[in-house]
Amino acid sequence: MKNFILMMMLLCFIGSLSAQSVRDGAGAPTAQAGPGSPLRGASTETALPLRRISLFSSGVGYFEYSGTLAGSAEIRLPFKAASVNDALKSLVLNNGGADSPSVSYPSEQTLLQTLRSLKIDLSNNPDTAAILDSLRGAEIEVAAPNPITGRITGVEYRIASGGDFAGSSRAMEPWVSLFTPQGLRAINLREINSLSFKDPQINADLERALDLIMASRNSDSRDLAVSLPGNGSRTAIDTPRAATISYVIPSPVWKVSYRLDLENGNILAGNTARFQGWAIVDNDGDTDWNNVELSLVAGRPVSFIQNLYPPYYLARPTLPLAIAGTAQAETWDSGYGGRYEPVADAAEEDAISNLMLRDMQKSVAASAPMAPALEAPVPRPAPGLGAVSATGMAAGQAAGDQFEFTLKNPVTLNRRMSAMLPLVDGNIETKKLLIFVGTNALGKNIHPNLGAEISNTTGMKLPAGPITIYDGGTYAGDALIEFLNDGEKRLISWGEDLSVTGTAAVSSTQILSAVTIKGGLMTISRKQGYEKKYTLKNAAAEKKSLIIEHPITTGAALMEPASFDEQTPSVYRFSRELPAKGELEFIVREESPLDVRISLSSLRLDTLVSYASNQEIPALVRAGLQEAVELKRKADYAARTSVENESRRTFLVSEQDRIRRNLEAAGNNTQQGQEYLKRMAALDADIDAQNRRIEEGVNAAEAARKAFEDYLGALEL
Repeated sequence: MKNFILMMMLLCFIGSLSAQSVRDGAGAPTAQAGPGSPLRGASTETALPLRRISLFSSGVGYFEYSGTLAGSAEIRLPFKAASVNDALKSLVLNNGGADSPSVSYPSEQTLLQTLRSLKIDLSNNPDTAAILDSLRGAEIEVAAPNPITGRITGVEYRIASGGDFAGSSRAMEPWVSLFTPQGLRAINLREINSLSFKDPQINADLERALDLIMASRNSDSRDLAVSLPGNGSRTAIDTPRAATISYVIPSPVWKVSYRLDLENGNILAGNTARFQGWAIVDNDGDTDWNNVELSLVAGRPVSFIQNLYPPYYLARPTLPLAIAGTAQAETWDSGYGGRYEPVADAAEEDAISNLMLRDMQKSVAASAPMAPALEAPVPRPAPGLGAVSATGMAAGQAAGDQFEFTLKNPVTLNRRMSAMLPLVDGNIETKKLLIFVGTNALGKNIHPNLGAEISNTTGMKLPAGPITIYDGGTYAGDALIEFLNDGEKRLISWGEDLSVTGTAAVSSTQILSAVTIKGGLMTISRKQGYEKKYTLKNAAAEKKSLIIEHPITTGAALMEPASFDEQTPSVYRFSRELPAKGELEFIVREESPLDVRISLSSLRLDTLVSYASNQEIPALVRAGLQEAVELKRKADYAARTSVENESRRTFLVSEQDRIRRNLEAAGNNTQQGQEYLKRMAALDADIDAQNRRIEEGVNAAEAARKAFEDYLGALEL
């Protein structure tokens, strides 16, 4: 009996480990397969072999199957779990003009939901007692040890009579209650040697549940069932009658590496060098590639994953039921004459109801999550070969805004294997030279880079990758190259030339170029000059070609030399010859404008005087400024006079107020009071006179200020 209970608990434990898997189906599981697996019909023995693969530099692969189908076929597409979303997003089916195909698959929740829908639920790792308790009412037969038949009424837990069941006298043990012809019977589960269900549907569901759990155990495979109905034969490949299945799923990024042999290169003159490129591809699937047409696509398309596989539910508002209910009891008065008012017709009432419903829905719309947008599937790459390049290793053609390399010969590659495949092999234009980077040479000696200028004469676009350099029959170094278009030139470097040293020194100057005055603004224009002197020494016995990379100063114009050989967004490039056992000095000058605008009316007098006496400023401008200085001086004097008048009036008013307080204290009839009256009368006269002077001073100051500003506004030099 204990063995039976342990067996049941083990099966339930296995069920719990597998309950989150999502494969559904009875019988043995389909063998796990990755990209490139042959697709075989469930109702036929016809295979759809893998015909074409396109690997993209964006991390996806395009797989196309095509073959002969006679009649209807049911094809299972096995995918890794991580690839299902991409497969659903990109799957394309062509049934050769027959009936419309269809695709079905178990959703992410299928196994869990299926287990829960069965009469015996193993989804939550139940033990034997829980299983029996969930099947109350079912008829079973147990051997305890004599056979007993009855219907389950429930499971209860009692204190164990002995400690051997769970190692404690207080342990609880399950008892199942059965309704038998003799009445209710309670049976200890540990006394049951075996049990069976009388209902054949329960037994069938139990077997199905165990099959589901075993089928999904340790499986990372998901199947899409493709139905291709039809009566006719679909045989011809690459015709409208062909039966094809294609999709895009994640795949290892294909890589590229190059070799450049400079043995025949001349260091002074342009020449050709042997150039070889290899593509590195990986078959990470569980199926071999047998004679497939392989294309390698270089580009940077948009690629993303969207969760199309798991079910997605939208929150929806709950609206009250449109039930008429009961009418209110009302009383009615007698009617009398009045005006007839037409009621809205049915169409108007429907419109009003729709508006009310729309407003109600808007009030709850904010709580509902937005559904993800659906995007179009990745388009199928154009079939066929492009023009064969001059190097003859692969055919290259444009694939939209990308570039596609199609290998000349079919490719065979076993599962879980990688391969190097020839991409390009031939001669390209090459010129060996040295590259001196000016940004690295400030205040120190550096060696220029060993490099070359290569021209892409292969007739195809070359993806980015490493280049291994061979020179003089041996390894010379490694270089890197970015994406290189057909016909484009590019510099590469792979080391330093220790026989050449160089340094750079910088200086800057400011030169006054012009001073102008217009509209009260004085513009002082200067030229900021930048000079960089490069000095290079060659200790070798042969002269060398050299490219000096000079960093571009933002906002500055190149003054010397008058032109450059090449420009990038950040540097000028100048080609020079470095003499044998000699030295080269090279100077680059740049200038940038530096303008300062000054409002003359806001300047202090001493600042204006300094500009008027500055000998760098042209004499004509200085003369105009000197006249402005005189007007400014008059305006400042008038302004100071006006301020002094205001201060004098303030003093007189204050003095008059003091005498008034003294008068109040002394009285009008006293001798001292009479004296105060005389002084107040005199102060009144002084205040009146001061008021007139203030008015005259304000007018004079305003006139002087206006004369100064009018002069500046009209001055144009």
